[in-house]
Amino acid sequence: MASERKKRSSKYVDQEYHDRPSYVNAKAAYRQIRKGKADGNKHALWVRKHVQEYLYIIGIFINQHCGKVCFVGLLLLSLCCVGLKSVKMETDVEKLWVEEGGRLEEELTYSKDHIGAGAGITNQILIQTPKSGNNILSKESLLQHRDALVKASQITVEMFDIKWRYTDICYLAQFPLSESSVLESMLVAILPCVIITPLDCFWEGSQALGPPNGIKGVHDYFKQLLWTNLNPMEIVGKLKNHYEGQTKKEMEALEKVFRDAGVTTGYQEKPCIDPKDYDCPATAPNKQSLNVPDFGAELTNGCYGFATKYMHWHEDLIVGGLRKNQTGHIVRAEALQSILLLLGEQHLYDKYSKDIKTANIDWTLEKARMILEEWHRKFTKEMNAFAKDDKPDNQYAFSMTSLMDIIKDFSDISVVRVTIGYVLMLFYAFIILLRWNNMVLSQSGIGIAGVLLVALSVAAGLGICSLLGIKFNASTTQIIPFLALGLGVNDMFLITHSYTENANKDNIPHKEQTAECLKRTGTTILLTSVSNMLAFFSAVIIPIPALRSFVIQAGILILFNLVSVIFIYPAICSIDLIRRKNKKCDIFCCFESYADNDVVIELQPHINDHNMMERSASPPPVYTPRTAYSPPPYSDLLAHDMITEMGAIGGPTQTTLAPSEGQFVTRCGSPIPGFDSATNSRQCLTDGENVTCKDKFAMLQKQCITMSLSSLVANKYAPFLQRTPVKVFTIVFLLVILVIGIWGTAQVKNGLDLTDVVPRDTSEYHFLEKQSKYFGFYNIYLVTKDLDYPNNQRLLREYHYAFQNVDKIIREENNELPTFWLDSFRSWLLGLQAAFDREYVNGTFSAKGWPKNASADTKLAYTLLVQTGDVDNSIDTDQITSVRLVSKEGIINPAAFYNYLTVWISNDALAYSYSMGEIRPETQTWPFDPDDFNLQVPKAKNIAYAQIPFYLSKLSNSDDILDVVLKIRQICDDFTSRGLLNYPVGVPFTFWEQYIQLRFYLMMALLCIMGVTFVVLSVTLMNPWMAGIIIVILTLILVELFGFMGIMGLKLSAIPAVILIVTVGMGVEFTVHLAVGFLSSIGTRDSRMAMALEHTFSPVFHGGISTFLGVIMLAGAEFDFIVRYFFIVLTALVLIGLLNGLLLLPVLLSICGPPSEVRPKKDTDRIPTPSPEASPKARIRNLPVRATRSSRKMKFPRRIPSDISLTTITEEPSQYSSTEIVVQPEVVVETSIPKDGRSGQQTAHKMADDTSSRHSSQSRNSSTQGTMLSTPPTHHVTRVKATATVKVEVHTPIPGTVPDSHEYKRRRRKDDTDSDSESSSSSSS
Repeated sequence: MASERKKRSSKYVDQEYHDRPSYVNAKAAYRQIRKGKADGNKHALWVRKHVQEYLYIIGIFINQHCGKVCFVGLLLLSLCCVGLKSVKMETDVEKLWVEEGGRLEEELTYSKDHIGAGAGITNQILIQTPKSGNNILSKESLLQHRDALVKASQITVEMFDIKWRYTDICYLAQFPLSESSVLESMLVAILPCVIITPLDCFWEGSQALGPPNGIKGVHDYFKQLLWTNLNPMEIVGKLKNHYEGQTKKEMEALEKVFRDAGVTTGYQEKPCIDPKDYDCPATAPNKQSLNVPDFGAELTNGCYGFATKYMHWHEDLIVGGLRKNQTGHIVRAEALQSILLLLGEQHLYDKYSKDIKTANIDWTLEKARMILEEWHRKFTKEMNAFAKDDKPDNQYAFSMTSLMDIIKDFSDISVVRVTIGYVLMLFYAFIILLRWNNMVLSQSGIGIAGVLLVALSVAAGLGICSLLGIKFNASTTQIIPFLALGLGVNDMFLITHSYTENANKDNIPHKEQTAECLKRTGTTILLTSVSNMLAFFSAVIIPIPALRSFVIQAGILILFNLVSVIFIYPAICSIDLIRRKNKKCDIFCCFESYADNDVVIELQPHINDHNMMERSASPPPVYTPRTAYSPPPYSDLLAHDMITEMGAIGGPTQTTLAPSEGQFVTRCGSPIPGFDSATNSRQCLTDGENVTCKDKFAMLQKQCITMSLSSLVANKYAPFLQRTPVKVFTIVFLLVILVIGIWGTAQVKNGLDLTDVVPRDTSEYHFLEKQSKYFGFYNIYLVTKDLDYPNNQRLLREYHYAFQNVDKIIREENNELPTFWLDSFRSWLLGLQAAFDREYVNGTFSAKGWPKNASADTKLAYTLLVQTGDVDNSIDTDQITSVRLVSKEGIINPAAFYNYLTVWISNDALAYSYSMGEIRPETQTWPFDPDDFNLQVPKAKNIAYAQIPFYLSKLSNSDDILDVVLKIRQICDDFTSRGLLNYPVGVPFTFWEQYIQLRFYLMMALLCIMGVTFVVLSVTLMNPWMAGIIIVILTLILVELFGFMGIMGLKLSAIPAVILIVTVGMGVEFTVHLAVGFLSSIGTRDSRMAMALEHTFSPVFHGGISTFLGVIMLAGAEFDFIVRYFFIVLTALVLIGLLNGLLLLPVLLSICGPPSEVRPKKDTDRIPTPSPEASPKARIRNLPVRATRSSRKMKFPRRIPSDISLTTITEEPSQYSSTEIVVQPEVVVETSIPKDGRSGQQTAHKMADDTSSRHSSQSRNSSTQGTMLSTPPTHHVTRVKATATVKVEVHTPIPGTVPDSHEYKRRRRKDDTDSDSESSSSSSS
């Protein structure tokens, strides 16, 4: 069956075959090369002919079962869409942009393994700026800031039937443990939450510390203890005097801890912002004077919290937009900033894992995270709503949860925008493919069906991606729908364009229309789709998860589009062919159209305009008038359109003037030089009257109705590009654009500002804008791991000191870096050593122990000095004089380092907590009891994880952040090479680390995609020359788009990197179709370029416009990032792609394009018509045994005689055929006009009858002279002379035009042959 279809498809020759042989029939073109009639690329034709054969078979099958194919295909696509229910959206930045298997992922994994996911602290930030003016240092502004902090400290959320207050989840100061229940309960109740705020310079800073309800005073010393009236040293002193024994000793120890930490009078001696406040303490320096303090002077050099040794807030951390005088004092500020420190989810979980508060619920890490997130959201909401119209300043609150919510909203697909974009594409397809003047030939229905089919295939592809476990992200939701739709619609328009061309050709049988359409266009669709698929799949080598997910999803969607366009859409076209055959209206297929019942038959097919330009016109026929009368020259004639109409069944044909509202329509281009009636069916009539305006308007109306983009390209655009000045200008113009693009590429900077991903005119956007402008605050940690800490203390201190060169790190007043855990540890040991030395000199100590009157510090020092670090012999009392806790060089005793560490963490908890060392594994709890002579100190485990905190400020943009990230990374890498394993952790590294290697991975991905595209094109086209040209165009598109980003001020981040990868796929669609059309055409480079443009310009252009309509709805997105990085960049991509694909590429091909795949040897403009197929071989029956000798000697023909009478074969294809010959009459009607011009004019028609044509076919060159028709006028005489020239040629019959008798003969002959073979086989058996 397949072989019969192949044979049947090769029986006719399309007009396009002579100009584009490998496009129409690569198999026939391949045979021409094998026969030596042409030269060309045999390998490319061999590949293409096999592809065309398979596509043709698929097309025949689809046409025969179009309804079934549509039903099954749509059903399968719909089933795949079910997977959309299981879509998983990924918004975690770490899981999206952290390199898989890379350094940052290993570092984050190491941190999570040792301190847990969500460990550490989180920052909730409140920024205040003035509504008017530029100075916020006023009493009203500071009091408003106070009120906001007080309100924030009162926020509670209720979850899991439990109320969670601010004090339950905040980061608290830690004090040494005590065995006294009274003291323990008081400390727990009064421990303040840590708030970094400018209010700590004033008494009002205590109002936000609480406790909310206070605690009862001890023995009526205070009626109610609050930080507003709490003097820590005073209360400890009174408690020490009140208690005796052990409790008194604990009070003394606590007093020492307070003194060492700088916890003295609390807030009682700080000035009041409003000294008239009733609660302002009498000890405030301005209480008596009632003078408002100098706020700038108080804020200069920063503020101190209640523990002055550990709580120093640098001025850059709390005040922004500073202006100072010559003495360095602040005189003006434009912003205030307060930071509330909250526990991370891991610490919150650990805190309440064994607490009675969570005993009645299944306490998990997930619940802890949900509680924190809910509190974050409520904090942001209430703080943003706090600054009302009656407030003097604006306030903006922000949290990481708010940022994650915004990123999630950004990642969610906008159904409304996508729907409107798709509706616009549907409307565009409807308008473009609609034919207002002929609803039968209109194709709006299949255009709408094609867009809906591509949309369904996109949804099905995404459903399969979801079932495969590929998570969606912002690139999936914001780019994929439009990318896949644009690529799919391009292929849809290409098939529709070919379907339109083939449907108007009568020489292609109705049942083979779909197969022919798929055979011709399917090759380039397969080429572009496979190239894009392999290119995207090859980009999987990129280790960034978001990019990897994107390229996999894009490749899968291209595969779904390919299957839909190759199988389902041709089935839709086959159904539409049935509608056209039955003359049903487009879209409204239930109604029949009666506007086009007359069949118009051309005696010759229309010759392409570019062929008319390339070839010399045929000369007019030679006339031999019998009289002396000479007809007027052709240059004086006005040509009019004539049509030949089929009569009723069995009736004759009739040739009449083309109707045009009752007027003769003059064709453009008259007079026609070298008019040849063999060129088309248009015959000329002379009309002596002048053409009126009405005639011209009617002609213009007809041209407008029949005008198409392809005709405009063929008649105007292609000839325009063939001009040499235009080529030169195009090359120069695009070179200038390339230079500008290269310059713009150098302007592209890495990074992504958070303000770009937040909607404008929102509190979050204003917060990020103010935060980056005034503060640029971030906290980071430097993690050290797997180090021999006891023996590498000097290296660790050098490591800490090396960051002195990073100027964005906030420093202390002495311009030194903040101390870290090892410094605090050493300082604590030095204090103990000093206390021991003092008492040992006095003789109060001996090697055997300490007297009862020894101080607690001396006893603790003695306990540490006797530690040897050896688990078998852990105590040596003889070494108390030979061993020092800290050497003169500042090195802690390495032997007992981990014994000391256990004691320090348990007994200097305040210093350890503010060092934020997070030492892991955690040490055992060992509270020191001076009355317990227990010298056994457990040894801590070797440190596997420790961190050093730093605060960064003045990081206002991505460039500053990247500069700091690179500097810190460089220091970390230097010390890693020295044996100190370390890495940084923090938001700048999680968010901006990707940009360090982004350009490298982007270049890697683009090189892989370009390489795969080149290989695929070279193998499939067997033409590296053309593949190289396409790669050059793709490179130009990339450079120009990248340069456009630089000119527009767009930065390179992950999303623009994805769009740059998409550029290659879109560029392939803009270039490959035209390139294949150029290769498959015959003629000069200019003519081949014109033919390629004529056949590919329209679908490529419509595909680009439809893609633009798909993304146009992004222009109204509330996210500025979507508008700038999606709409603007994708729009620029479409424009740049069309400019290079439809302007530069044609010019380049016309200048340096590769040779055609088929090059005729004789005629360079066309390929010879292929010879008819040979008759089938005769099958001779086996002669019987008794056959005569003469019968045995008979010579039987090798082939069965053909019914086709072949005398000559013309290279001009015919559209009008008979059984054995084709008659092409030439009729010219001439009217003579008297010189006086007074007579009227009449027109006579001489019709060529088909019957007479058949009889005249027996003589090949005969002419019939028509009789002269005249009507005797009363005043003048008109003479009409008609001459007809008949040209007889013999052609192979065209399928569908040969009478049934011939088919019957062939079938009968085949049956006879088969019966003979069967009988012979039976006789032989």
